[in-house]
Amino acid sequence: MKRVVVISTSLRHGSNSDMLADKFAEGARAAGNDVEKISLSQKDIQFCKGCLGCQKLGRCVIGDDVNDIMAKVLQADVVCWATPIYYYEMSGQMKTLIDRMNAMYKQDYQFRDVYMLTTAADDEQTPKRAEAGLTGWTDCYPKSRLVGTLFCGGVDEARAIEGSAKLREAYEMGKNV
Repeated sequence: MKRVVVISTSLRHGSNSDMLADKFAEGARAAGNDVEKISLSQKDIQFCKGCLGCQKLGRCVIGDDVNDIMAKVLQADVVCWATPIYYYEMSGQMKTLIDRMNAMYKQDYQFRDVYMLTTAADDEQTPKRAEAGLTGWTDCYPKSRLVGTLFCGGVDEARAIEGSAKLREAYEMGKNV
């Protein structure tokens, strides 16, 4: 059994990327894993102030939801990020969370496998920059690696992913973590 954390970064509950996150989580649970989905839609996540206090304290000095999220990511075996693609990049809230998790840099971490689920109105080239951004994060944690990505393009309206084979692919990806 693995501990799996799925982070849905869309601020819209039930969005296309959130639906992929749900299917990934469902597949991971079906395989007998301990799964927690974290939705950023109701989380208080402020911008990093660049004070580097986190490097001394091992936690962020800002009193919002990030330290709780970070603690769960540190203990996970698998981390799955789900994000809508805006202007060929990960969502701003995903990038803000990644920046704020700087306190993890010097800490021991459990996660090895990282996955990324993305959706956008555009085509297959769309997620490349977002994937590169996430790879920049995983590169800071040398025991981890980006092992799987899934992109669903052509979804330009809420819940447009319904009925897509990509939902089944997300389920299977989760089942095989």
